[in-house]
Amino acid sequence: MPRILVIEDESTILENIVETLTLEDFDVRGAANGRIGVQIAIEYLPELIICDIMMPEMNGYDVLLELRGNRQTAKVPFIFLTAKAEREDMRKGMELGADDYLTKPFTNAELLAAINARLERHTNITEPYARQMDDLRQNVTRALPHELRTPLTGIIGYSEMLLMDIDSMRPEQIRNMVQVIYKSGMRLHRVIENYLFYAQLELMHLDPKKVEAARNGNISKASSVIPDVASRIARTTKRLDDLTVQVAALDIRITPEHLAKIIEEVVDNAVKFSDSGTPIQINGKADGNTFVLTINDQGRGMTSDQIETIGAYMQFERKVYEQQGLGLGLAITRRISELYGGHLAIQSTPEQGTAVSITLPM
Repeated sequence: MPRILVIEDESTILENIVETLTLEDFDVRGAANGRIGVQIAIEYLPELIICDIMMPEMNGYDVLLELRGNRQTAKVPFIFLTAKAEREDMRKGMELGADDYLTKPFTNAELLAAINARLERHTNITEPYARQMDDLRQNVTRALPHELRTPLTGIIGYSEMLLMDIDSMRPEQIRNMVQVIYKSGMRLHRVIENYLFYAQLELMHLDPKKVEAARNGNISKASSVIPDVASRIARTTKRLDDLTVQVAALDIRITPEHLAKIIEEVVDNAVKFSDSGTPIQINGKADGNTFVLTINDQGRGMTSDQIETIGAYMQFERKVYEQQGLGLGLAITRRISELYGGHLAIQSTPEQGTAVSITLPM
């Protein structure tokens, strides 16, 4: 049952609207002036507000400004009631953030049509966001404990075995256990570093001065950074024979650290989600004043819905495929690209492969 607040100083009009909406099964509250209306709105948290403009103590414009400035009521749809139909008044209300207007006198049908239209539009906007937030919560709940506990289990378990039995162990046993501890430590280190890196990127995006400094800062040599990082990742994962790199000798307006991070994350994804023996191709070339980097693999691929929901902590089909990481790789890549005025695009077909395209300023 949608909650609606009606703010109107004319008692007859207020009573009529409240009665009409109550008969239509809305949960309705009424307020006799703007100041009372603001108080009720903050306590009641309505899903829609209908408010008169010309009122004593606090007019409708001031009510709207007050509620838009409150975090809890800032997004509530707002319909103005007015006996003034002048275009100037309508424009002022819309500029302040009103969603619709009803001019007195109005019929019950007009009132209900305006309310239903606003509620439906608000639902269409908020439901996808709510689903994304729910998916984010579920992914964080599933991924973060797993990514912290799994390497810690290896580190603590094998360290304990070494402490208890090292005197009776053969050198090769000790070496194998130390290797497991090292790999577990590196996995945990990568999780923490990516988390901190992503947080740092988000903070940079919020600071216009840092964004400007990044876009006017260091220059990277594409043909130097990209092959080196890609080869290191491929060598570590025993996929060097699958890798092909063709990058033009161009200068890109991005720090070497951030360019290396882009390559590291995208190539790591290509390696992780494609089979050994299948090609991974990297190409970098100029297109006008931009540098276009493409990474192609013939791996698992993604659906269009999965591509649209790429973000931090979003892992796809984790219940089906065991995979490491928090799903931060492509989110980090996208945010770095956007920091420098570029963008990331993905084309993918399930079970056929993925092409990641990144554009950066020259």
